[in-house]
Amino acid sequence: MPIIEVEKVRKYYGEVRGVDDLSFSVERGEIYGFLGPNGAGKTTTVKILVKILKDYEGTVKILGRDLREWGKEYYNRIGVSFEFPAVYSRLTALENLEFFASFYKRHLDPVETLKMVGLDKEADQLVSGFSKGMKKKLDLARALLPDPEILFLDEPLEGLDPASARRIKDLLLEMRENGKTIFLTTHNMYVADELCDRVAFIVEGSVRLVDNPSELKVKMGKRVVKVEYVSNEGVKTAEFPLENLGGNEEFLRILREHEIRRINTEEPTLEDIFLKVTGRRLV
Repeated sequence: MPIIEVEKVRKYYGEVRGVDDLSFSVERGEIYGFLGPNGAGKTTTVKILVKILKDYEGTVKILGRDLREWGKEYYNRIGVSFEFPAVYSRLTALENLEFFASFYKRHLDPVETLKMVGLDKEADQLVSGFSKGMKKKLDLARALLPDPEILFLDEPLEGLDPASARRIKDLLLEMRENGKTIFLTTHNMYVADELCDRVAFIVEGSVRLVDNPSELKVKMGKRVVKVEYVSNEGVKTAEFPLENLGGNEEFLRILREHEIRRINTEEPTLEDIFLKVTGRRLV
């Protein structure tokens, strides 16, 4: 049974579309990415899934139960981090987590949670002095407090420096290995490519395509090998079909007779595929 099931969901803000005829499902223990440009409906989807928006049409089931039937106990089962951090600037990092921890029946140790995101050394500092990236990490720590079965993340790496982003990526991959389900919205194709088991392309409020990133590249990429080599005329490149490459005499001749600078397959990015499928760019 999917852990998240969304069927024909529709939400408008007056005349403005949020999502329309939105359908998808998420399996337990996967990182599922919502990939789309700003305004595509990603944040609206998350707000529906975490019960902030309730006046929608259609059906949503979480953990096998209709979302409308869940009460306050639902928030002991999920963690949520939006693009803009929801933390208190006049409290320290540790005071923030201790305050939020008081909302839950059970929770992780606040100090250990700060350590998970790399903020343990800043535990006693006021959040008012934090950078955007530090606030983002604190907000993620807040989402981790109830040890959630499902983690909803909206642009989780936005504003993080490369080292912090790497730490958070590793943390999310470790959580997946431990059976957690992560629903991640982003317009960053590199984040989706590295982390997600499956990605959904969302445009104008509906899902156009769902698949594994690697499979998408195989299905929609050019099955060719590009060789860059040195000849008497300088550096040259040549392309060869991937099929029967080992029997391609010209390819083998180049390998024998020339200095090879680079050999690689021509692989599309997720942005290339998104553009091909939807006719839209990610930004």
